[in-house]
Amino acid sequence: QCQLSGLWRNEHDSLMEISAVRSNGEFQGKYLTRVTLGGGCARLSPLKGTQQQLGEGEWPTFTFTVHWDKFSNATTAFVGQCFVDTGGKETLTTMWLLREAVGSLEEDWKATR
Repeated sequence: QCQLSGLWRNEHDSLMEISAVRSNGEFQGKYLTRVTLGGGCARLSPLKGTQQQLGEGEWPTFTFTVHWDKFSNATTAFVGQCFVDTGGKETLTTMWLLREAVGSLEEDWKATR
């Protein structure tokens, strides 16, 4: 069984810490990104999410959002799945969608990555 709670590191050395997953699948945590829109230093931001409740032995899917607190007017939504390889190593695979604020409807086309 794959456990989301704990400390995770991605290929860009960003860190994510997920607190215990509640019985209803909800969780909270913190995301320390090393990659920023403005090219600044790493920042700690809150995250909230939910994990799909599955049966024994299944690989859970999950979603969470990160509000890039105090350094960017953007929010990112992540969706993914947790896997465990034959050696017991847990891996999260995710896709993300980032939305940053723009000043007008005409600029909407460039607001989502």
